[in-house]
Amino acid sequence: MEKSIRELACEREHLILSPLASFADETRGRAVEEEECVVRTPYQRDRDRIIHSSSFRRLKHKTQVFLSPEGDYYRTRLTHTLEVAQIARTIANALRLNEDLTEAIALAHDLGHTPFGHAGERALNEVCENGFAHYKQGLRVVDRIEKNGKGLNLTWEVRNGIVTHTCGEQAATLEGRIVRLADRIAYINHDIDDAINAGIMCEYDIPRALRDTLGHSKSERINTLVLDAVENSSDNIVMSEGIAEAFEELHSFMFKKVYTNPECKSEESKAVSMLQLLYSYFTENSSSMPENYRNIALEDGVQTAACDYIAGMTDTYAIKVYTKLFIPEAWVE
Repeated sequence: MEKSIRELACEREHLILSPLASFADETRGRAVEEEECVVRTPYQRDRDRIIHSSSFRRLKHKTQVFLSPEGDYYRTRLTHTLEVAQIARTIANALRLNEDLTEAIALAHDLGHTPFGHAGERALNEVCENGFAHYKQGLRVVDRIEKNGKGLNLTWEVRNGIVTHTCGEQAATLEGRIVRLADRIAYINHDIDDAINAGIMCEYDIPRALRDTLGHSKSERINTLVLDAVENSSDNIVMSEGIAEAFEELHSFMFKKVYTNPECKSEESKAVSMLQLLYSYFTENSSSMPENYRNIALEDGVQTAACDYIAGMTDTYAIKVYTKLFIPEAWVE
C-alpha cells in the first residue's frame, strides 16, 4: 500500500533528526484517540490547532510589559509568542531536534496568560480559590476551555511543554526545554527594546561588562545567546557558564530598571483592582458569564469558571466589561 504524506514525513524525521529528538510517530499520544491525518504529523496538527484557536488570536490584545499600549511599536503577548517561536525553531533546527514540536509548544506557551500581563496573573492568584499561574492555566485553555469546552486534544509532549515552560520541573523533551530558554531570550531582549522606545532607559544604561559579553544591540545579544546555547547543548539545553551568568545579570538589571520601575508599573494597581472586582462580580453573578463558562461553573465550580473567563479576556475587553458593569452611563434624552 502506498504510504501517506504523513508517514513519509515521519520517515524523514528518523533519517534527518538527532537520536535525541522527539519523533512524531513516537508521541505518547492524545487523551482522546483520533484517526491520524493523512498529510500532517501529530505535532504539525497541534501547531495548526493552536494557531486557529480563539485564545491564540486574543494574544494580540494582551499586555506584554506596557499596559494597553496605544502605539504600534510595543510588543503584545502575540508578538512575543512569535518571537519565541522564531528563536526556538532556530535552536531546534541547529540541534537537529523536532522543529514542529518546538513551534507548537512555543505558539501555545502563553495561551493561559491574563489581561494586563503579570499584574493580571498576580491579581487572580490573590483571589482565586486554588491560586493562579499562567502556565497551569495554559493547560486548562487547551484541555478544557477551547472549542466551547471540548479542548484541542493536543499531544502529551506539547501539553508537557506548556506547563513546564517557565519554572519548576524541566520539560520531558529537549524541544520543550528549548522553548523555556527561547522565552527568556525573547522577553528580556524585546523588553529592553520596548523600554528604550518608551524612554525608560537607553542602551548605554546596560552595564558595559554585560554589553561587551552579550552584545551592544538586541540582535547581537540574541545571536550571542542562541549560538552559545547551540554550541553547548547536547543531551540538555544549556549555555556556557560565562554567558549564563551574564544573562542572569542582565535579567537582574531589567528587574530593577524596568520590571519594578514605578513609571512602568504606575497603572498596575488599577488593573489588579479591576480584575479582582470582576472576579468578585462573576462569582456572585455566574449567570452573567457566557454559556461555555456557565457550563464550566456547573462542572468545576463558580470560582474556577470566573477565573477562566477573566483570564481569557483581552485588555480592552476587560476594560469594556468593567465599564459596562461599574461605570455609570451618561443620561441621553
